[in-house]
Amino acid sequence: MYEAPKFLAAGDRAIVIELGDEISIECNRRVHSLHRAIAREAFPGIVDIIPTYRSLLVEYDAAQFTYTDMKERLVGIRGGATEVSQDASTVVHVPVLYGGEHGPDLESVARNAGVSTDEVIGLHSRIEYPVYMMGFTPGFPYLGGMSERIATPRHATPRGVIPAGSVGIAEAQTGVYPIESPGGWQLIGRTPLRLFDVSRTPPSLIDAGDFVRFVPLSDEGEYRHIEQQVASGEYKVTKSIKA
Repeated sequence: MYEAPKFLAAGDRAIVIELGDEISIECNRRVHSLHRAIAREAFPGIVDIIPTYRSLLVEYDAAQFTYTDMKERLVGIRGGATEVSQDASTVVHVPVLYGGEHGPDLESVARNAGVSTDEVIGLHSRIEYPVYMMGFTPGFPYLGGMSERIATPRHATPRGVIPAGSVGIAEAQTGVYPIESPGGWQLIGRTPLRLFDVSRTPPSLIDAGDFVRFVPLSDEGEYRHIEQQVASGEYKVTKSIKA
């Protein structure tokens, strides 16, 4: 992690603020701390703020500010990049039915780890995962902190179609496919929740800086019940606060 952030021009209307050259929870927390600090300032002319693993992209209106002007404003609040704020974070509880047709790779993940499928489920569901960043497809959360015991390589050949809601593992990361798409992650389960819905405000159920807790479902009946509640708008997503 850098002692002081680096400011880099990204075209003629954006600045990248790099906080380090590694993927770590400490660096990522500082990214989100800086994100909140800039958002609180509510500078006119800022169009968007996009956090990543180790940096923050600030898009601004080039008709109002030059790169130098915007950099000076951002340097003035860079304290957020050196201290992690104590703001509470949202923990989104995501119900998952592991294995079977919803998690066709659960057994291979277990074999790779040398543990039972129940142990994989236990190891995967006991953690509150920080959402490092969003990407790949709209609403896809990249989650950190997964147990190294169940880390599993991606498939050598990606699947052409992965159902929306599929929960996957790739190396030491885990995530959820919010929409139907190709992908090479090891699929261990599926959630009946809709992580991304263009008719919803905001469209993404999870955001960078949140935490995710996977909650195992007991059987297909429970999965279908929640799926029906989600479709009818009756289901209330469980959320808690992580101080």
